[in-house]
Amino acid sequence: MEELSAIAKKFYRDEYTDSVLYSRLVRIEKNERVKEEFHRLAQIESEHASFWYEFLKKRGVKPEKPKIGRFHFTSVFVLRKVLGAGAVASLLEMGERDAVRKYYRFLTEYSSEMSEDERERLKNVILDELEHEKFFREEEKAFHTENIRDLVLGMNDGLVEILGAVTGLSAVYPNRPELVGISGLIVGVAGALSMGIGAFISVRSQRQVNEALREKMEVLFRVSPERAREEIMGRLMEGGLPEEIAEKTAEELAQKGDAVINLIIGESGENEVRSALYTGLSYLLGVAFPVTPYSLASSSLTALPFSILLAGTVLGVVGTMVALLSGISIRKKALEMVSTGLGAAFLSYLFGRLMEALFHVSAL
Repeated sequence: MEELSAIAKKFYRDEYTDSVLYSRLVRIEKNERVKEEFHRLAQIESEHASFWYEFLKKRGVKPEKPKIGRFHFTSVFVLRKVLGAGAVASLLEMGERDAVRKYYRFLTEYSSEMSEDERERLKNVILDELEHEKFFREEEKAFHTENIRDLVLGMNDGLVEILGAVTGLSAVYPNRPELVGISGLIVGVAGALSMGIGAFISVRSQRQVNEALREKMEVLFRVSPERAREEIMGRLMEGGLPEEIAEKTAEELAQKGDAVINLIIGESGENEVRSALYTGLSYLLGVAFPVTPYSLASSSLTALPFSILLAGTVLGVVGTMVALLSGISIRKKALEMVSTGLGAAFLSYLFGRLMEALFHVSAL
């Protein structure tokens, strides 16, 4: 009973917090359609909070009004201002997806301890959350959230790789900070070009493959509807449908050529030029942080701690962004990114010292 109440209290707190968040987003949102949706979501989340309040009250528990921390709100508002509506949609969609999983687990594990009315109301709550998730997925597509991820991860790649490079070079050229900085910049520009070209080719190739498959399927539907029906039937049976049901379904789907092609192949809204620019420029942005101290310091060993400190701070911020966009623990992700990035830098420094000891290149 205590465990059930503790979980329900958390659900109540989360729903109450979300209702307040959506209400505040209404005030700053300029897109009228999104603004209207936020207002509707605020009302629905308030109803969900009322459900959990009544759920707890019925069991003799009167939950206190939640104290809302400012960090979550501030993160969402900063994302909205800096990265746009797509980043907010990604973050909120992550929250709705997490809620669906938790509610479904609660429904299955504690079904026997709930009344029939409570079970039905909780099912409706789950359906509401699924509807929210669908809305935010559509918003992500509209605002190209995949490019926001390109930006965040591209900056992380540039930062970690060049931090490792300048750290290793600092051990080799302790008295030549300008040489270390220029070398890091050269490597960074080369890496940015490589990453940008790689992103361009990857996205373009995927789009070309999809276009070729689409053209092939269109020809198949026009030239031989029977073969198209067999193709659909085969895929349905591979998915586990019994032959009889797959046959009837394929018969109906074969009459909807374009819709079936979209279902089988899907559509990609990614633009290869935009993806390449986001990836390459964000990589360069990541390069700037570990390289900058070397243009200001008198020695490489003086610049090194500032480079590590600056890079570690940015890695923590990037880790927070990745966590917010991916739905994972902020603390764990930030710690993971900082520790791996600085760990790579430490190993690079040791390798640089080894090269210096073996070849005495610092004297050059």
